[in-house]
Amino acid sequence: MAQDALKRSAAKAALDYIEPRLTPTTIIGVGTGSTANCFIDALANIKHKFDAAVASSENSAARLKAHGIPVSDLNAVANLAVYIDGADEVNPDKQLIKGGGGALTREKIVAASADQFVCIVDASKLVETLGRFPLPVEVIPMARGLVARGLVGLGGAPELRSGFITDNGNLILDVYELNMDDPKNLESRINNLVGVVCNGLFAENAADVVIVADDDDVRILD
Repeated sequence: MAQDALKRSAAKAALDYIEPRLTPTTIIGVGTGSTANCFIDALANIKHKFDAAVASSENSAARLKAHGIPVSDLNAVANLAVYIDGADEVNPDKQLIKGGGGALTREKIVAASADQFVCIVDASKLVETLGRFPLPVEVIPMARGLVARGLVGLGGAPELRSGFITDNGNLILDVYELNMDDPKNLESRINNLVGVVCNGLFAENAADVVIVADDDDVRILD
């Protein structure tokens, strides 16, 4: 099965997973990227069953609104029932690398605000050890060099994501060659570098549920 079809299968399974718990007052957090887009498109079919969505990026907000789904500001939401998003990599502990689309900071904020984080991926994203995909790190522009030197000191090889500005007005350094045997420790050490806004390791707050689509079926890892 083609990868796009697998993403749609995972998105449909996520919709089936959350639908029984939806009420007219439910607010849903929605991620960013191609798999999240598949979920948004599927979510449009049941938009009458929940109140609104919180988006982790301007692109996702625009897609939700195009489907007629109300978008709420996170600061105005008392309770976010669930957050659904994709990932660039997932390990057996449901720890993730995210940020290929550059929305990692807002994704981490919305995920941390939700009662449950449901990650949807195709089977190609499953790895034993994180790190095959470069780790995105969002940085304040004036601190780009300082942070890059700090990342080199942690064993990484950072590269500026050319021509890209985050929704927060910052830059992304994509970091290769990092040792990720201890993702929680690495997440903390990177976040402690002065000038770092956030990094794409979701280890301290890993996914609660991972829905995986492959050519044979869809699996739910919880």
